[in-house]
Amino acid sequence: MDELIEKAILVAVKLQKDEHFEYGLEELHNLSEALDVEVVGEVTQNLERVTSSHYVGTGKVEEIRNLYEETGANLVIFNDELSPSQIRNLERDLDCKVIDRTMLILDIFARRAKSNEAQMQVDLAQLQYMLPRLVGLRASLGRQGGGTGGGFKNRGAGETKLELDRRKIEDQIAKLKRDLEHAKDQRETQRKQRKKNAIPVVSLVGYTNAGKSTIMNQLLNKVGQMESKQVFEKDMLFATLETSVRQIKLPDQKEFLLTDTVGFVSKLPHHLVKAFRSTLEEARDADLLLHVVDVSNDEHRFMMDVTNETLHAVGVEDVPTVYVYNKSDLADMKYPHVAGDSIWISAKEGAGLDELLEIIRKHIFSNYVRCSLLVPFERGDIVSYLNENASVSSTSYEEQGTVVQVELKKSDYDRFQEFLFVQ
Repeated sequence: MDELIEKAILVAVKLQKDEHFEYGLEELHNLSEALDVEVVGEVTQNLERVTSSHYVGTGKVEEIRNLYEETGANLVIFNDELSPSQIRNLERDLDCKVIDRTMLILDIFARRAKSNEAQMQVDLAQLQYMLPRLVGLRASLGRQGGGTGGGFKNRGAGETKLELDRRKIEDQIAKLKRDLEHAKDQRETQRKQRKKNAIPVVSLVGYTNAGKSTIMNQLLNKVGQMESKQVFEKDMLFATLETSVRQIKLPDQKEFLLTDTVGFVSKLPHHLVKAFRSTLEEARDADLLLHVVDVSNDEHRFMMDVTNETLHAVGVEDVPTVYVYNKSDLADMKYPHVAGDSIWISAKEGAGLDELLEIIRKHIFSNYVRCSLLVPFERGDIVSYLNENASVSSTSYEEQGTVVQVELKKSDYDRFQEFLFVQ
């Protein structure tokens, strides 16, 4: 967006069955603020269905135009994704810059994307969104050139330019798709490596701004892991777009990987869901999902539904899930409090983290085995491996070797079968 101060009118249509209209509009305000756009007015309309030509009824177009002139706005933002013809008609009749909710979200993602892969995913989504809308977005080109009769020569220069643009964009899309495939293959390799090492994966999912990054940072602090591993957290929409992966090592040597995923939002553009599919695949292969909910928000049930629908859309199914009701301090709820696979915490205050770790432990370390091993003295390498990678409760020495009382993961138990020691 330009450097000048953007002043926007927000426009939204309320359909009869939309119970979450107010919240969707509030979210549009927040999305606008996330891009430093000053909202100077809003126009809403109740309709049975959106108008195919202008999204709103033609009378409303006049009202928007008047408010636009009165407030000195320089932008009109619509609360849904507009079709190419709607953009074209609105830009013509309002005579101003028109953007929709999808463009707004894409713009925020473009600003927040840090890693190369996230940037490529956003670029791809933007290009896929632009392609069918080129004519609308380029209405200003006009039909220069002239002459009568058909034939390529007599096409308007604007039209020729559009053809060139279209081809250029299609080439860019093809290239980005190839590069993203390559990035995906690399991540697949890393994921297989992790599976081979049998380190369980716990994935944080949830609505944007629910506190996922805060939880990750607090857990890192809790287990005394360095500050440098901290993840960016801020009270704003889409603060994190990258998937952060951190290894968490508990005092008894058990360890797991904690991954943080991009936050969800209602009406997340389908181009973006597709683009971030690979990022969300981290969640698909997780051993446990922590579904983080901002319980202080009146609409938190709706947010949970949106998150579940989006996860479903990218194929995340049948992964055991713990519901983490965060910001309980702001919701005047009892915390820390555990009920089955639900926990109420305040990540900011650090309250409920021990209980959360306990729940995680129960889920992902249920296949650990307690046993005694008798390790010959010449196999000191095994004893040092166990000290580093398992929970050793006692060590004693017999004539034949070292006796280790240990709790270890099933894969290690199978590996050291020959040293099992029955007293």
